[in-house]
Amino acid sequence: MTIDQTNSIDTDGILEGLQEYEQWICWRITDRDGKATKVPIIPGTGEYASATDPETWRPFDEALEYLEDGDAAGIGFVFFEDDPFVGIDLDDCRDPETGSPSTDAREIIVELDSFTEISPSGTGYHVIVRGSLPGDRSRRGSVEMYETARFFTVTGDHVDATPDRVRERSASLEAVYNEYIAETESSAEPGQETLDADHDSDGDVNTGTSSQQPMLEDEELLEKARSASNGEKFDRLWRGSTTGYESQSEADMALCCLLAFWTGGDADRVDRLFRQSGLIREKWDDVHYSDGSTYGEKTVERAIANTDDVYDPSSGEGTHQQEPRDRTTSSGQTVGGTDGARAAYLAEKNQLLRERVADLEATIEEKNERLEALEADNRTLREQLDACEDQLEELEQRSELETSAETDSEDDSIWTRARRFVRDGNE
Repeated sequence: MTIDQTNSIDTDGILEGLQEYEQWICWRITDRDGKATKVPIIPGTGEYASATDPETWRPFDEALEYLEDGDAAGIGFVFFEDDPFVGIDLDDCRDPETGSPSTDAREIIVELDSFTEISPSGTGYHVIVRGSLPGDRSRRGSVEMYETARFFTVTGDHVDATPDRVRERSASLEAVYNEYIAETESSAEPGQETLDADHDSDGDVNTGTSSQQPMLEDEELLEKARSASNGEKFDRLWRGSTTGYESQSEADMALCCLLAFWTGGDADRVDRLFRQSGLIREKWDDVHYSDGSTYGEKTVERAIANTDDVYDPSSGEGTHQQEPRDRTTSSGQTVGGTDGARAAYLAEKNQLLRERVADLEATIEEKNERLEALEADNRTLREQLDACEDQLEELEQRSELETSAETDSEDDSIWTRARRFVRDGNE
């Protein structure tokens, strides 16, 4: 299916330094929960790509060719731990009509002083530098930083006032990180000018809700979780044990529900912490849904949706009630705690089964249609073969008659000449 291009690509504005890396994907727009989302796809096949699976990445030329053929809406670059790049995503900070950046965005761009381009929406910027993230956090508000397992859409719409190359900016990166990403007391004070915190990204990465409340560092958060009333359960799941659960998927959901409680429903942080647990496996990044969502994304999403009570680090409340509070299922059954996680798991399993059944039914229908078409082709070919055999038989009969006629003609001619010879001799 041909997809209308939604973004113009200025190939002259795409850095040769990035083109040398075979870390390119394409993307298309799909509807996910009523929201337009950029989904990564493999150039050349259109199958779902993953920012954590190098097998789904391609060289720049292949990605560009697939885009120019009209099979994708844009191209993207995947940040990987083996490359030296860090991507900074600034969203909802540019007036698309005037081209003017917000105060914070201007200060960040000037401080980083590296290659910067306008994002596909026209309302944000992508800055790429050489360096490493100074901390474990990757997002606060609308400022995001990534150095691995993420992709940025690439437009080639270079901001003229910025360098035309990626520069080494470790010190500047740390300064921007400390001011806009790292949690500090001043960052939580009201009235501080920041980029809008209640937005989704430009589509390059899909992260969860962001909280402006004071946040615990990861180790402190994990220690509190282990020390809580159900800390033994948390620690068992964290170490990778699935004891007491019918499947690892159910254990995954249980741990994500606990992490959702402790992180205040921060999807990005739940995902990051889960990846450090003993339950992490390759399936986490596998695409399992028709909208392009991975197993991990849906697990985190549903865990947060089923976790109504969250820990408030500013008040210390919730330490002894970190299970999701009681809730009522669609069937009217009241569930809570572990039952809530199990209900979420069963809901996910049922959804997977429904989607699988729908896929199988669609596949069967396609195969039936194909079979009918093949049977029709077979009938046509048999009719043509029968007609050819009839024609061949007719030709063989005609050939035999002609051969017989020629033989008879030759015999008559010889007999006639013999009779004439005898008659002429007698005379």
